[in-house]
Amino acid sequence: MRGSKVGALGPTHAGRQFGRRNFYYITMLRDPVSRYLSEWKHVQRGATWKTSLHMCDGRSPTQDELPACYSGDDWSGVPLADFMDCPSNLANNRQVRMLADLSLVGCYNLSSTDESERGQLLLASAMSNLKRMAFYGLTEFQRKTQYLFERTFSLRFIAAFTQLNSTRAANVDLSEPLRRRIEELNGLDVQLYEYAKDLFLQRFQFSRQREHREVRLKRREERRWLREQREQREQQEQREQVRSWLPWQQAQGSRGGGGGGGGGGGEVGGGEGLGTGKESAGDFPATTEDYTSQVARW
Repeated sequence: MRGSKVGALGPTHAGRQFGRRNFYYITMLRDPVSRYLSEWKHVQRGATWKTSLHMCDGRSPTQDELPACYSGDDWSGVPLADFMDCPSNLANNRQVRMLADLSLVGCYNLSSTDESERGQLLLASAMSNLKRMAFYGLTEFQRKTQYLFERTFSLRFIAAFTQLNSTRAANVDLSEPLRRRIEELNGLDVQLYEYAKDLFLQRFQFSRQREHREVRLKRREERRWLREQREQREQQEQREQVRSWLPWQQAQGSRGGGGGGGGGGGEVGGGEGLGTGKESAGDFPATTEDYTSQVARW
């Protein structure tokens, strides 16, 4: 992504200005010292950026604005000291420059703004654009980068990312003074990386918490669904029991009704018998005695 107005736009702003587009801006950042050493090794092996136009505000920089660091076809075999001594080396603060809107500082015209002010404007622009990107990762956090990418775009890689720390840059024997010198040359990148790492870890933590919350909600919904299914089964079983019990109850009711009629007839017959029969005097004492004994027992 170049340092032009269009290239520096985040997905939301770009969508508003140019209409809906089916793409997102993403990037990867790396520890500034390791990245700088890696580029040095790359150039040392003969790599160049001759085909890069460095377009900004519709034009490429002039030779005076961006003088070459070497003569010839490439910079093969360049020592680290010479690589660091070139003031126009685009390896310096490359990450900030690639993320920032260079038109804010007159593109590659260094005389348009004060050096300190220029640096702060570029850094602020790079931070703003990075924050608005749909996704960015850090080379030093491969597994977390994979996790955030998969969560952001709902995609899954077929293999886990591997953290390879044995790189050409890592194998450079770097003294502490030399490391500090590289950090000075890439002071803006150092600040950007610290900001990016802090924001990256915040996003990772937020995404993990949201994932855990989603898992809890999913389990809660599953338990609710299972409970509803169990209640429905129980209600269905109760309805089936009622349906199977009703015919038996009706049959019992029919048989009970016939027996009651016969009993009533018997009672009537008994009444007639009592009415026509003569009561003996001996019946009452027995009844009274029985009642008295019951009262005493109560």
